Amino acid sequence: MKRGLLAEFETPEAMLRAIAELRSRGYRRLDAFTPYPIHGAEAALGLDRSPLTWILLPFALAGAAGGYLVQWHNSVYDYPLNIGGRPQHAAPAFVPITFEMMVLTTALVGFVVLLVLTKLPELWNPVFDVPGFERATIDRFWIGIDARDPALIRPITERDLTDLGALTVAWAGSPPRQERP
Repeated sequence: MKRGLLAEFETPEAMLRAIAELRSRGYRRLDAFTPYPIHGAEAALGLDRSPLTWILLPFALAGAAGGYLVQWHNSVYDYPLNIGGRPQHAAPAFVPITFEMMVLTTALVGFVVLLVLTKLPELWNPVFDVPGFERATIDRFWIGIDARDPALIRPITERDLTDLGALTVAWAGSPPRQERP
């Protein structure tokens, strides 16, 4: 959220009630800023599961296949050793390194994909300029309504948020060009 309304709440319960009420009134581009994870916030916001697991699955399989292929190439093709009649392609011996390569590849690619999906690093955001917003990391709970939300009509939404128990309602980012009636 770069522009929109922010509302401060004192308790997580009040924030969750306000989110549920806002969603029932048609608001869809909502976000929550909390000092710690709140059980039920994702469901209240209507968020889907992260696509990260499905994005990383092919990389995990490729890492495992690559690890297995390197071991096979070294043991069977490039430098075969016949020690005590041991088979050169001993698949059970390749399992630990195959697993570790899968984990390593998934972790490294997952880190990069997570940064891309979350658009990080973001060193500054207009919401940081809202007075009191720094308490979102200490003891306050904030709801953000994106300026692109079709249901957002600033005077009406500000009144709705105040009626729902918001301690503070503030605009983040540059003000809108024109207000809708």
